Amino acid sequence: MSLDIPFNKPVFAGNELWYIQDAVQRMHISGDGHYTGRCHEMLEEIHGGSRVLLTTSCTTALELAALLLDLEPGDEVIMPSFTFVSTANAFALRGAKIRFADVSPDTLNIDPTHVRSLINDRTRVIVPVHYAGVACDMDELAAIAAPHGIAIIEDAAQALGSTYRGKPLGSIGQMGTLSFHETKNVICGEGGAIIVNDESLVKPAEIAREKGTNRAAFFRGEVDKYTWCDLGGSMLPSDILAAFLLGQLEHLSALNGRRRTLWDRYLEGLGSLGEREDVDLPVVPEYATHNAHLFGLRVRDLEARSELIEGLRDRGIGAVFHYVPLHLSPMGRAMGYQDGDLPVTEREHARLLRLPLYPSLVDSDQGRIIDSVLDLLGAREPKSAAASIETFPSRDPMSQPPVHPPR
Repeated sequence: MSLDIPFNKPVFAGNELWYIQDAVQRMHISGDGHYTGRCHEMLEEIHGGSRVLLTTSCTTALELAALLLDLEPGDEVIMPSFTFVSTANAFALRGAKIRFADVSPDTLNIDPTHVRSLINDRTRVIVPVHYAGVACDMDELAAIAAPHGIAIIEDAAQALGSTYRGKPLGSIGQMGTLSFHETKNVICGEGGAIIVNDESLVKPAEIAREKGTNRAAFFRGEVDKYTWCDLGGSMLPSDILAAFLLGQLEHLSALNGRRRTLWDRYLEGLGSLGEREDVDLPVVPEYATHNAHLFGLRVRDLEARSELIEGLRDRGIGAVFHYVPLHLSPMGRAMGYQDGDLPVTEREHARLLRLPLYPSLVDSDQGRIIDSVLDLLGAREPKSAAASIETFPSRDPMSQPPVHPPR
């Protein structure tokens, strides 16, 4: 069945197409061109002046972070099991032993209490994943890590524009990583970035990102030729992707703002469900401001979730679950993990589904989603959710490509 309302829809935000054309006309479409530089500047301003380098993906950024830490076989890295496989792969590829921690039942972020219990003399890194763009408790994690000299690498793939006590996520640990995959708040199809907050790691990051060479220093005029200096990889995205990304970054506030409006309407329209014992709505701690990356609804159990997803699909609405916990994957089981090892993760992942949330989701369609969820869960209110938001415009607010040349 075709979906009238897909789970995700990429949108144009500004000058993406014009910037791509300009990048081609500049005759520099490989990495670190004009548009890459402009993206770096914008992202560094957002993250308080930390050095930011675009990469081909958030996966690549995580792999770069792991490489910079000089991990040795047997070193241990603590992370949640409830995350995308890239979080684990990046460190496993360096020979590290992955230690999975459980999550907190409210935010689905890594549980500091469980992290503390996993610390030993082999622990080198803690990787908090800011799920749904909502900050982990970074003060608690820092208090655990600092006495042992443990690095914190933030997986902020979903969190551009979110903060922890006013600090941009990704700018708090030694390094952070971002994603610009087409499902994220700001996109370029495929892409990512590493945020380097430790000044001593900036030059090593430049070298590793450029295939282990000092090419970046050469183009700054700091050396008369560049050569192989250390281990590295080919991690630069094309300037064409950076051109598209700049057109999005220029509208970060509007993109996140639209998502936040939609997120808030979901919370209001589905608020009555929060009074039920078998349904949980999203929780945002007081220390966090979030970018409305996703709206997750948790129902009674796996069976109820499957029925709700299927019911919405029958109505032309795309809703999806999220990560299968890594400790229950074939790789996780090969590491020795079993059912029951992370009970909160196992319980909550089976209950979770995500509703459509993207800037061009029109208000009338969102009302239809809300009404459908209430109806399918037997919780329709006398005044329908669609009626409650009919005063908002029903047009697509961000669907049209620009009609003006690049500035």
